[in-house]
Formats: sequence, C-alpha cells, structure tokens
Amino acid sequence: MAELLSAAGVGLRFGALTVLDGVDFAVGEGEAVGIVGPNGAGKTSLLNVLAGACRPSVGAVRYGGGDVSRLDAAERCRLGLGRSHQVPRPFLGMSVIENLMTAATHGGGFSGAAAQARSLDALALCGMTPLANRRAETLGLLDRKRLELARALATSPRVLLLDEIGGGLTDGEAAELVAIIREIRARGVAIVWIEHIVHMLLRVIDRLVCMDAGRVIANGEPRAVLADAGVIDAYMGAI
Repeated sequence: MAELLSAAGVGLRFGALTVLDGVDFAVGEGEAVGIVGPNGAGKTSLLNVLAGACRPSVGAVRYGGGDVSRLDAAERCRLGLGRSHQVPRPFLGMSVIENLMTAATHGGGFSGAAAQARSLDALALCGMTPLANRRAETLGLLDRKRLELARALATSPRVLLLDEIGGGLTDGEAAELVAIIREIRARGVAIVWIEHIVHMLLRVIDRLVCMDAGRVIANGEPRAVLADAGVIDAYMGAI
C-alpha cells in the first residue's frame, strides 16, 4: 500500500511542556487507521500537526510524497487533507448548504458548478438533503456532527481526519455515523480516526494505533493492539 500521509519523528512542545515526543505515524492510500489512548495522550495534537493547525517543533509531515511541514491548514486542505473537530464548528447564521458551499469554495478551492456538485454530494452522502435550508444553529447534536463531516467532505479530501466524532451519541446515532464513514471509505478516501468508542472504530479500521504520554506505544491489527498489555495498562485502565 502506497504511503499517503506520514509523520516522521514529530515532536511538539509548548514551552517546557512536551505533548508529542518522536512520533512516527503513517496512513496509506485508502487505508483506515484508528487512534486510541487516554486523555492527554497527544492524539488531537497529532491530528493538529497532520492537518497543519500546529507546526511540529521537530520532525516532518509528508503528504503525497512531498514535505508539507511548513504549509498551514488552509494550504493542506486544498491539497486534500480534510478534518473534523471534536466539538462541531458550524458557520452560525448560515444554512446547511451554505456551510457546505463555504467549505467547498474556501476550503477546497472549488468554484461555481464544481463547488455546488461537491456540496450536494456531501449533503446526500451524510443524509442531510432534507435539512439543506435549515440554519446550522438549529441542528441537534447528531446533525451537527453530520454537518461537520459533510463540510470536510465538501473539500474533496484524499485523507479525512476525524476527531472523536462519535462522542455524545446514542448507539443508534453512532451506528448511523459508522455507515456514513464506511461509505466514505468505500470511495477510496483514507481515514485517520481518533475515537474513545472502540466498537465504532472496529467496524471501519484496518489498523489501530495507541498513544500514551505523547508517544506511540502500539501499532497493528486492531484486536491485537487492544490485547497488548501496555495498551490495557495505559488506556483500558484509564476508562
């Protein structure tokens, strides 16, 4: 499998605080990788470095064969790195479709018919067509999460970075999101997914990474990683 997005020896420090410490990570074309770990393990910080929200203190991020370490989040988005946030961040005062058109235009760099086509496709894929004209601030939690996912899709990503998109949902709502993410993956989009709801991950991913204290402590077949003694000590014991 060809490597698409990677971090090599990445460290991230804020003053004396080290939040990432020599992290190596990679996802291949069309691959789905889950990331687990206790709170404070560095999971979201790694996503921030991959997406361009934070520049690594040391190490490099590569995408599509080139070094993108110095590119910001907007530049990486236009190259094909889409990202959702743990707490949905809709554009308030706009309708659902206006949110998607804004993402396609300003995030993905599309215009006119191309932006509209990507927005309508994301709308349909996330099951939000009946809500197209609803204002974003009137949506419930599940629909806000669907909108967060749809906005990322409207940028036409090759890699989709998901940060705890299942948090706060019922089992039925979580199952609806899993079905959408499986369809996204079936289209060939690579997925990097941070999630505490492990059974959601296991329905989608090929490989599981566990982090603790800013480091990767396990990486491999999902059930083997979950059975690892170090993972049980660091992650399962923290729940």
